[in-house]
Amino acid sequence: MARQRPVHAKPEVYRRARAIGELSVSPGTLQAIMEGTVEKGDPLGAAEIAGLMAMKGTSRLIPHCHAIPLTGSAVEVAVDAGAVRAEAEAETLGRTGVEMEALVGATVALLTVWDMVKYLEKDENGLYPNVRLGPVRVVEKRKGREEST
Repeated sequence: MARQRPVHAKPEVYRRARAIGELSVSPGTLQAIMEGTVEKGDPLGAAEIAGLMAMKGTSRLIPHCHAIPLTGSAVEVAVDAGAVRAEAEAETLGRTGVEMEALVGATVALLTVWDMVKYLEKDENGLYPNVRLGPVRVVEKRKGREEST
């Protein structure tokens, strides 16, 4: 039997999670991203919006996740040190954490970049030998008192 973990008895507290990930692509693709010559438009801007949208829909994608009202979210995507990097942050005042929302945000942001540049990466067999997604991981998790930054 599949079921969600009951959280009704847990108190509502401030929760925050941050996830980061990277997408490795060829140097020519990185150059096209930085020069703004990708045919489909700006992959970094599109990826940030896609990551925000994905975080809001995490419970529709992952069956055991509770629908969580986000009280704050942010996604930043940039070219850094030979790869595209995404950072996603999710916040809530709730009964369960937001790690999955942050992970989904970062991952979908990177997949959006891949989708927009895949024509630059595809080889003669239709594969992507230079593209690598990951690692994507949680790098921060807070529960309790919100801290000012």
